[in-house]
Amino acid sequence: MGKRLNAVLAVLILALIIWMVKGTFMQPGVNDLKGGFKEIAHYRNENNTGPIQHVFSVTVKDTTAAEMELYGNFMPHHKGGNTKVYFFLEGTEVPDKLYAGKVNFDPQYNQNCIALYEKTAMGNTSMEKRPFN
Repeated sequence: MGKRLNAVLAVLILALIIWMVKGTFMQPGVNDLKGGFKEIAHYRNENNTGPIQHVFSVTVKDTTAAEMELYGNFMPHHKGGNTKVYFFLEGTEVPDKLYAGKVNFDPQYNQNCIALYEKTAMGNTSMEKRPFN
């Protein structure tokens, strides 16, 4: 009876480990979102002692089904820092160079920006459609 109980416990423990490992490595990610996202550029400031800024420019294939806010939530964010994701329709001109500060790319691309996701230092998120109109 003791060997049988040990075998059953071993099988249960092994099944639990397999289930936990599967759950760890099979988490949904950016590639699982609807919308056909493609990251064009990423900027992260070099200042590790102050607020860390992440800025992304991303193209979207399908805006009707796009899960832009979820995409923004997947992007890296640091406590006390700021994350911005600028979305552009695929096929339009998109900035490939991004900068820190309030203006993150050349204003010539403003008209092509369809949305802006922002996560502030306090962790508040916002999604703004046509932020430059």
